[in-house]
Amino acid sequence: MTTTAIPPSRRRAARSPETPAPSSERRARGRAARAETPRSDHAEWAPAADRRDPVDVMREEDATRVPELVPIRYGRMLVSAFTFYRGAAALMADDLAATPTSGISVQLCGDAHLSNFGVYSAPDRRLVFDLNDFDETHEGPWEWDVKRLAASLEIAARDRGFRHRERRAVVAAATRQYREAMRRFAGMRNLEVWYARLDVDDTIRQLSGTVRASDVRSVRRTTAKARRKDSMSAVAKLTQRVNGTLRIVSAPPLVVPVAELLQEDDARVVETEVRALLAGYRRSLDPDRRHLLETYRFIDMARKVVGVGSVGTRAWIVLLEGRDGDDPLMLQAKEAGASVLEPHLGPSHYRNHGERVVHGQRFMQAASDIFLGWQRVTGIDGEVRDFYVRQLWDGKGSAVIEAMDPERLSIYGQLCGWTLARAHARSGDRVAIAGYLGSGTTFDTAIADFSETYADQNEGDYRALQAAVADGRIAAEAGL
Repeated sequence: MTTTAIPPSRRRAARSPETPAPSSERRARGRAARAETPRSDHAEWAPAADRRDPVDVMREEDATRVPELVPIRYGRMLVSAFTFYRGAAALMADDLAATPTSGISVQLCGDAHLSNFGVYSAPDRRLVFDLNDFDETHEGPWEWDVKRLAASLEIAARDRGFRHRERRAVVAAATRQYREAMRRFAGMRNLEVWYARLDVDDTIRQLSGTVRASDVRSVRRTTAKARRKDSMSAVAKLTQRVNGTLRIVSAPPLVVPVAELLQEDDARVVETEVRALLAGYRRSLDPDRRHLLETYRFIDMARKVVGVGSVGTRAWIVLLEGRDGDDPLMLQAKEAGASVLEPHLGPSHYRNHGERVVHGQRFMQAASDIFLGWQRVTGIDGEVRDFYVRQLWDGKGSAVIEAMDPERLSIYGQLCGWTLARAHARSGDRVAIAGYLGSGTTFDTAIADFSETYADQNEGDYRALQAAVADGRIAAEAGL
């Protein structure tokens, strides 16, 4: 059984073979991997005897975060066992490192829970459904992403109060969709796989007539909201005009303009640093996109709290102006630290973690933000930090998991399963993975078993955080 991390040389060879083997050999390699790691072994989960205290694992991450924002992170994680799971990627990375793998590597998302999928506008302005968070991306065993997704569905279903058989059906359907999609991708030409994507309008048409009309209407409402969520709506929500010039509105502690965040001299230094970040970041863009960015000028900036697991990492929103005051652009510069997978899979071969995030995103997404890039800066405290930059909002929308019934969550989980298979098929040996998975339901059943057991573990870890807050070991600020 394969349970150890894949050496870097093997990871690179698995993703980008210099001389691809014939499909028959690759399929045989996948099938042969079943002998070493039977598919039923993926059902296994038991905490290691020396498993670290989950609270200690999370507190280790606090060391590199903005101290005054850390209580907000814990406040958001305390909302439910599901929000706890969203913020506990490092904890699950430790746990996955001891689980069986087939030995086949892909570009991992690293945090493929169901809330890290959603819709956004592709460069051709069509809405697509895809993965949308890559802070933890790294090369590694494809099973880790599948287990992260499947367990998130089980945990979300518990949070919604679904019965056991309903939860199991949701998880099994998503895993089956991953398996069947991977088998279809294995039979496609390389370019067909690369161009494959879930266009939202096409998906809605396919769903019409096969699911409840109310489900289709719900999807249409979500996509209509996403279409409106662009730079103009970001400006409308986050700025106001001051003496005729747009300025970011203060809403502490979640949005704080740099002029309020620091003393005047320090604020000027940080603003200079961010201007330098933007200037250097331009070099990571293709020439045409660099030219487009250079047609905008800097107006204002603020620190913004984002996500659940990301709270406390440094994130800046930057307001730019194009032709005139009616041509705004909002960018987000987000700190990129080491992936939570690195202790188990080895360091990234990218020297800049922002670059790691960007290239991981481009490997896995069917279409990426035209302003996606990276840069490294030295902060006012003398610390060197990596950042990646993208548009703040660009038709971005996410499903409201809290409003889903079993049928809707099943449909959503299957969309996620297909999307994850497509992402892995782009970077890994899709033929070998398909050969390993096979046509039966053995793998689906094993992952459903794993998800149920791991959800129990997650609930225990969630209670540990609650206890740590109750006894004062950890400070949490709720409602933000």
